[in-house]
Amino acid sequence: MAPSFEDGKSLFNFVVRDGNGVKGMVDLGLSKVPEQYIQPPHERIVKLNASVHELPPIDLSKLDGPDHDQVANDIANAAEVLGFFQVLNHGIPLELLESLKSSANDFFGQAPEKKAAFQKGLSPSPHVKYGTSFVPEKEKALEWKDYVSMVYTSDADALSYWPNECKNVALEYLKTSTDMVKKIVKVLIAKLGVTLEDSKFEALIGLRMVNMNYYPTCPDPELTVGVGRHSDMGTLTVLLQDGIGGLYVKLEEDMDGEKKGEWIEITPVPGALVINIGDTLQILSNGRYKSAEHRVRTTSSQSRVSVPIFSIPKPTERIGPLPEVVESDGVARYREVVFEDYMNNFFSNAHDGKKSLDYATT
Repeated sequence: MAPSFEDGKSLFNFVVRDGNGVKGMVDLGLSKVPEQYIQPPHERIVKLNASVHELPPIDLSKLDGPDHDQVANDIANAAEVLGFFQVLNHGIPLELLESLKSSANDFFGQAPEKKAAFQKGLSPSPHVKYGTSFVPEKEKALEWKDYVSMVYTSDADALSYWPNECKNVALEYLKTSTDMVKKIVKVLIAKLGVTLEDSKFEALIGLRMVNMNYYPTCPDPELTVGVGRHSDMGTLTVLLQDGIGGLYVKLEEDMDGEKKGEWIEITPVPGALVINIGDTLQILSNGRYKSAEHRVRTTSSQSRVSVPIFSIPKPTERIGPLPEVVESDGVARYREVVFEDYMNNFFSNAHDGKKSLDYATT
């Protein structure tokens, strides 16, 4: 039975508990945004008030040539100033990126009960979860997004339990991106003047997760958000966005005529991937690198998909400012924490800017 969009409990049960998601609600026909999804005015993204910023993509292939030092400087500078940059010639076939977007649409285009089979408590694997919003039970206003999250433990596990519509292409995306992630993180660690043992380096990107996000069309995008203000908890995020756009980043420093605190849109570049710094790298660098606050706008014209890969530390890894950086800075701005504790805190609270970093702040 269809819910009453005026009845909060009925709507919540239909969208969240029964696994129909925002897409299931939209497919029933919507002429206005339900009250549960209306964001307070200060959280809304008014497109006309935001800057569109064309970040010149970084050519990653030049890291292997005579321009290595310049490219390394560009990567480090982007990590220090914005926490976001785009890369081309990244080694991931463009055909694979197109297949990823298609497979995401295939998964979310299924009947609701097919997707709901991967809900927490029902999923055949604890490493695969289908859901909606971020922490629906704790949010004052829900996010206009459905997602499926797939944690990598082994090829066999992925091929057995990840959804059939996307498992092969998602696994290939994760595996072919590994060298790129390692290159970028190695550059950033080296620019801090630090050399890490291989085991420590591997532990910092030891857990990987692929998400597929789906943002259905919305009757009034300016009242909602696809994803609220947050920073990512891990070391590095690789994001494939489609050509529709809607990713906004908050400036932590003045940049190219834009002022600190303003929001800019990261315009999609064909064939490029978006890279962003996570909280872990901000902590390791003692604040030199920025895990930028970002959010996603919805659209009224067409649904949007994005596919991030999160490279995060192993849960047992202790993370804190690297000793060499603390010695140089003269003060440690963060305390050492076990990453699993940091992660549990992150997932137990609604999105609220960079508040997650408070857990590790001295």
